[in-house]
Amino acid sequence: MKEAEIRRLLAANLLCAFSVILTAVVPAFFWDGFTVLGTHLTWLCICSVCVGTLNIILHLVVKANLTPKRSSFAQKISRFLKCCIYFFMSCILFHVIIVLYGAPLIESVTETFLFSVLLSTFTTLQCLCMLGPNIQAWIRVFSKNGATSIWESSLQITTVCSILGAWFGAFPIPLDWDRPWQVWPISCSLGATFGYMAGLIIAPLWIHWNRKQLTYKSR
Repeated sequence: MKEAEIRRLLAANLLCAFSVILTAVVPAFFWDGFTVLGTHLTWLCICSVCVGTLNIILHLVVKANLTPKRSSFAQKISRFLKCCIYFFMSCILFHVIIVLYGAPLIESVTETFLFSVLLSTFTTLQCLCMLGPNIQAWIRVFSKNGATSIWESSLQITTVCSILGAWFGAFPIPLDWDRPWQVWPISCSLGATFGYMAGLIIAPLWIHWNRKQLTYKSR
């Protein structure tokens, strides 16, 4: 396993983590009263758009060699449309799952859906960028010993950390602390964000420490 490839992964992941921090800082210079807690829905939109755009750019620039097969323009358009459909379906699926886990069904529909979009950006969008609209490839990557590259290992870690972060973020909501960040879905979205950023940092470090044990077989 080449150290240069791990450094590329670390640089790309740190850039993604830094972009999340910028979404909480930069808008305040242009929008009076902007805060992550006070204007949370706006921040959810900004964070989803910025992180999603950066992931797509990094895939095209840094990780382009992961998909060496050439395709025609029509195939690229078809692939793009499928990715858009898959992402929208992911948002709907996360929305339904979140409601089944106790989120308001009628009230706070906008809040729940925007949180679903954020969670899909941290998880599904990465899968679409790296693996495309190929469910079998997704199942392979998230099965035991299914990763075939350090990028897929990083995908596993960041996806799991994002979902776990969102799940742990739900624990403070029913507590009677009366804190502003307990309002739905602030604690969950912050938990998912911290989990995503933690996964971005943990992934290259874990791969570096276990590089001698990791063996990737092409499939």
